[in-house]
Amino acid sequence: MGAQDTAQLNARRSAAVPRGITSATAAFAERAENAEIWDCHGRRYVDFAGGIGVLATGHRHPKVMAAVGAQLARFTHTSFQVMAYESYISLAERLNAMAPFKGPAKTLLLTTGVEAVEAAIKIARIATGRMGVIAFSGAFHGRTSLGLALTGKTLPYKHGVDGWLPGIFHVPFPAAHRGISVEESLRALELVLGADAEPSRVAAILIEPVQGEGGFNVAPPKLLLELRRICDAHGILLIADEIQSGYGRTGRMFAIEHAGVEPDLVTLAKSLAGGFPLSAVMGRAAVMDAVEPGGLGGTYGGSPIGCAAALAVLDVIKEEQLLARAEAIGARLRARLGALAESNACVPIGNVRGLGAMIGFDVLKSRGGEPSGPLAKGATERALEAGLILLSCGLQGETIRILVPLTIADATLEEGLEKLGQALCP
Repeated sequence: MGAQDTAQLNARRSAAVPRGITSATAAFAERAENAEIWDCHGRRYVDFAGGIGVLATGHRHPKVMAAVGAQLARFTHTSFQVMAYESYISLAERLNAMAPFKGPAKTLLLTTGVEAVEAAIKIARIATGRMGVIAFSGAFHGRTSLGLALTGKTLPYKHGVDGWLPGIFHVPFPAAHRGISVEESLRALELVLGADAEPSRVAAILIEPVQGEGGFNVAPPKLLLELRRICDAHGILLIADEIQSGYGRTGRMFAIEHAGVEPDLVTLAKSLAGGFPLSAVMGRAAVMDAVEPGGLGGTYGGSPIGCAAALAVLDVIKEEQLLARAEAIGARLRARLGALAESNACVPIGNVRGLGAMIGFDVLKSRGGEPSGPLAKGATERALEAGLILLSCGLQGETIRILVPLTIADATLEEGLEKLGQALCP
């Protein structure tokens, strides 16, 4: 391809695609394998973004591709609501068997993450006969009207639309590096329940066990345990949004398992189907069955292509021991980031946090100083120049997040870490 390809594609993009959808890089993908991507000029990148945490099993895993190919040869779509198929049931059975709570489980399959969030809220409202929902600051739950209302970050998501809906309340998410304690979060929740949202009218508390877009902040076990107690005391359902933190990313199938707390509903997407569009709501059977027939679903929900891919993903996670791999990758990331944080040759970084291979850190204005969004953006830009795809997040974009495929080869991981060092030590 010619040297003008990127410029030509960007010109076409500007003319055809609304400016409201942005891309973290200026490159255009041409092909990819495992943890590597090549752009339209043939330049190779190490992928530490994984399609925003979608590719725990890497780009085009052979087992996933084989399963999809076999399904393509049979049929691509019937709509489960018109003519059902066995793969949907098989995937639901396998997910139910690993549910992070005791007792019977049932699973609804959908297409996108926010669709799963909206379905979970609908199920909770019908099951409890209540409308109120409590979420957290820094949360990201999608860009639909309800998703925006639940999201606890204004820019860029709520800019110009506010995202207000009745019955939605937010409390601070605890983060030690931001000076917000668990006690402060629980005090704020107590005030909401006492002043704004009568507990008997609250259907659910929705929380990410590890915040994604909000900055890779880990929900302390103490908070999750107290949320479970409050939910039990008032008949409120606890929903764990595991869309980014689930599916082995943290070294457990679901991040909430680290705290030993059982949710009532779980939302899944991203790495569920190895790069194919699929999402899910898993929940206690009695709660899931509260909705009348016809009240749940979607034309493309539980796509047979997605189901085939997702069944293969579960096989890969087990056969390649990706839960243990996530822990090993996380240990290497923490060790390297610790060394970079101590180096006077590097830009200041700090607040390294996360579980397993879901690791984030802040780029700081000075050592021990305040985090900086512009400085973090500069680091991601230098990473791209070095051949590393890296994403930022956080309320001001101050956090660098690492979502490397868990299938990455050791040599490629080391190469990526070297490139990360180049970006942080210019």
